[in-house]
Amino acid sequence: MAEIKPPKPVKLFTAVFTARIDLFEDIKRTLEKEFGIIDFQSEIFPFENTDYYEKEMGKNLKKIFYFFKNLIAPDKIVDIKIKTIEIEKKFMIQGKRQINIDPGYLGLSKIVLASTKDFSHRIYLGNGIYAEVTLFFKRGTFHIFPYTYPDYRTEGYIKTFIKVREILKNQIEFDKFGK
Repeated sequence: MAEIKPPKPVKLFTAVFTARIDLFEDIKRTLEKEFGIIDFQSEIFPFENTDYYEKEMGKNLKKIFYFFKNLIAPDKIVDIKIKTIEIEKKFMIQGKRQINIDPGYLGLSKIVLASTKDFSHRIYLGNGIYAEVTLFFKRGTFHIFPYTYPDYRTEGYIKTFIKVREILKNQIEFDKFGK
């Protein structure tokens, strides 16, 4: 007989992009108020694999990842996605977003992104939010799927996720053994 077990905790992150890198510090403070201390911040990456956001947000977009110290239960991503949409609205100017915040989580075996858009590879979670496994971990690194976004395929992103996976492993070990 199957035994129901609680899920392992995961590491929340937000992928934030904007044409106005001067907003990164304000966004960081806002996110920390909502989700707690950020314990790892990526380098700033160019976000140039699509022009989908150009009309609304402009050109020369930059992206940064913020990873949060407090681990979460995976199902909390629904409420977090809804909250990040509210935060985006606070930064709007004349009906246009200045920032885009995509929350996700890193587990030991995968990277999951939350979305408001349905697609064949996404699972409905509730309250208008879907999730997709974007990368999976195997043999020491993260691997892509055919649908993985082009930027999530890059060496810089993969290296960042591997670093943060080590942080997560240490956090889980610390919690497990109380060290």
